[in-house]
Amino acid sequence: MSTLHMDLSRRINETSKQIEFSGVIGVKAGDVLIHSSAHGYSNRSDEMMNTTETRFGIASGCKLFTAIAICQLIQKGKLKFNSQLKDCLSIVFPDFHQNVTIHHLLTHTSGIPDYFDENVMADFEELWQKNPMYHIKRLKDFLPMFQNDMMMFEPGERFHYNNAGYILLGLIVEELTGLEFSEYIDNNIFLPCEMRDSGYFSMDKLPKKTALGYIDDENGTWRTNVYSLPIKGGADGGAYITASDMFRFWEGLFSNQLLNQEYTNLLLKPHISTKDEGEYYGYGVWINKKNDEIFKYHLMGYDPGVSFNSAVYPANRIKTVITSNESMGPYDITCAIEKEL
Repeated sequence: MSTLHMDLSRRINETSKQIEFSGVIGVKAGDVLIHSSAHGYSNRSDEMMNTTETRFGIASGCKLFTAIAICQLIQKGKLKFNSQLKDCLSIVFPDFHQNVTIHHLLTHTSGIPDYFDENVMADFEELWQKNPMYHIKRLKDFLPMFQNDMMMFEPGERFHYNNAGYILLGLIVEELTGLEFSEYIDNNIFLPCEMRDSGYFSMDKLPKKTALGYIDDENGTWRTNVYSLPIKGGADGGAYITASDMFRFWEGLFSNQLLNQEYTNLLLKPHISTKDEGEYYGYGVWINKKNDEIFKYHLMGYDPGVSFNSAVYPANRIKTVITSNESMGPYDITCAIEKEL
């Protein structure tokens, strides 16, 4: 093992102890797994430990799956990036702009209203006071939360992170294929990549080896996140994966198993600059540049009791997967890794 790899492992171990990390950390250099560790409990009540094969929720980390599904349909000629929303869905949105396109939805530049606007609402749990989370089982169940609201801005005007846009992309997948969204992803992403332990699981019937998500309150008590999230994840977030499945996903994507080279390039192209310097958004993926070169492609996901970070560093040929069943941790581990890179 090289000095860099040893230093990486040492720093990861130090940081995970320091922050009392709960979850799984995996790092690959090329095809070689150079770090794999599991920390904390998957079930605190029964003191069951996380293992490297535990499944974790990844929140918004799975927006990339939705973007790939849309690009697959475009590659097959069933859709175009400049197709307008009104021509793709038979659902009426009375106050949406006529010019909202697939490209706008993929890049968070559509200006449509969001059901959870992170600039307005700090607490995701507030959503379920009016719309009980146990009713949110299919993508169409999200519609009453934004369908009749007004536009935020003109399509294409700026980047503004938007969950509802990805719900609409998932509904388009359903309308064009006749499959439930999660079934399409199972067949067309998880299966080709041999992601056998991944899926969109319902929180009231989680499969074995799945970590429960935990919310730590300021007074030192804790609770699970079962009342804090939609009962089943969808096109904007909520899939469950294992670290090894996530590595298989990245390998499948970069070896053109999911899209041909042309559409893989389009997916990973920096389409829009976000508010942060050097940060861009592709289709479903964040992209950071340093000195005009791509430093990393990465995914992030944060929900109550869920946090996730996974990145590909092309120049270093390093891939990372950091899953957690607490609301924070992966960001600190990522920063520790990047200090060594």
